[in-house]
Amino acid sequence: MRIARLLIICGLIVISVLMAGCGGEVKIAQDGNQVSVHYVGTLDDGTQFDSSRDRGEPLSFVVGAGQMIAGFDDAVRGMKVGETQTVRIPPEEAYGEYNEDLVISLSLSQLEEGLEPYVGQQLILTQPDGQMGYVTVVAITETEITVDANHMLAGEALTFEIELLSVE
Repeated sequence: MRIARLLIICGLIVISVLMAGCGGEVKIAQDGNQVSVHYVGTLDDGTQFDSSRDRGEPLSFVVGAGQMIAGFDDAVRGMKVGETQTVRIPPEEAYGEYNEDLVISLSLSQLEEGLEPYVGQQLILTQPDGQMGYVTVVAITETEITVDANHMLAGEALTFEIELLSVE
């Protein structure tokens, strides 16, 4: 709630606006701030893919620290506590474009013994350099398994309704 106050000082009219309940201080999210937000994420077709509101728990992160996709960080930067905005983030500022080179086929003999993969299953793939990443099984034959290492939202524009709850 805003409270407007009209003062006459030395013949000048001064209007001040106070934010009730926050001592007049308006906090704005900047790089390095710890923030908490509620958000709802949807695809262009309206499909909801994530929501902090549905979980009943706000998301907290440090603005500009690389903890979030670039477009989300950019959207929060400059927001005021209590502000809500809707932003559409293109794939290149989200999880990138879909990359066909990240769809790979492996011999079933390369899998851990006893593993019985199925289409749609998420597996952890260890690369020769020791790095690990998630892949999704997209096809299986008698001798091969095909996995997709793209993020499940790669190639998608993402729309977020974001409410800034706090700035520390």
